[in-house]
Amino acid sequence: MQDPHIYQAAEIICSVKRVTAFTGAGISAESGIPPFRGPNGLWSRYDSSVLDIHHFYQDPVRSWSTIKKIFYENFQAAIPNAAHLALSDMEAHGHIHAVITQNIDNLHQKAGSRVVIEYHGNSQRLICRKCGRLYPVTEELLLDLPPLCPNCHQVLKPDFVFFGEPIPVKAHQNALRETRASDVWLVIGTTGEVFPAASLPLEAKSRGKKIIEINIEPSSYTPQITDIFLQGTAASVMSELNSWIRKIDVLHAG
Repeated sequence: MQDPHIYQAAEIICSVKRVTAFTGAGISAESGIPPFRGPNGLWSRYDSSVLDIHHFYQDPVRSWSTIKKIFYENFQAAIPNAAHLALSDMEAHGHIHAVITQNIDNLHQKAGSRVVIEYHGNSQRLICRKCGRLYPVTEELLLDLPPLCPNCHQVLKPDFVFFGEPIPVKAHQNALRETRASDVWLVIGTTGEVFPAASLPLEAKSRGKKIIEINIEPSSYTPQITDIFLQGTAASVMSELNSWIRKIDVLHAG
């Protein structure tokens, strides 16, 4: 049965100037990428210490062997699902100004979203902590572990936030800018458990922004800040929401 709140959410999105999407692991689940936490999460199968920054530099070979298995063998072939594509389409038609994502899978960019604030970085880049150079991930770079910087021969690190590392300053500043500038936050597939990212929708709500939440189950946000809760998978709800937005656009154009 269709959720009557979807049309209400679509009307709100069509009536405001600026909408920010805030996405978490739930939006990528239907692309075959599991979350890190939870009973079926990655940390139920792998030792999370491989992503501790101190451990990484103490034993880069061990860390890299697991990192390569998780991010560059298991999930490299993942493709955007209907939720990613809906957000890209909404941006193309002027209904999404930016996507702030906690995910590091690059799927928003693959789907065509242009304004993506990567709060935790991106697994498809490697960075040299010594010279600061960035390299796209290639099979050649990952042939020998740990991969070394072609420029200064130091260990390369995936360009995403490890345990013990701060959030990139520019990403945090851009995300805070969206909390000030946006009228509506579309919160998709995140339960509000990972800080400091989880504080962003709370900050947006404290500034009077409307919160539309899409999750399979109610989250910590639902009773606190959510104005409209749309229950279901990200792909199904986003597809229907975008369909209603397009219909409203046609009505307004007429």
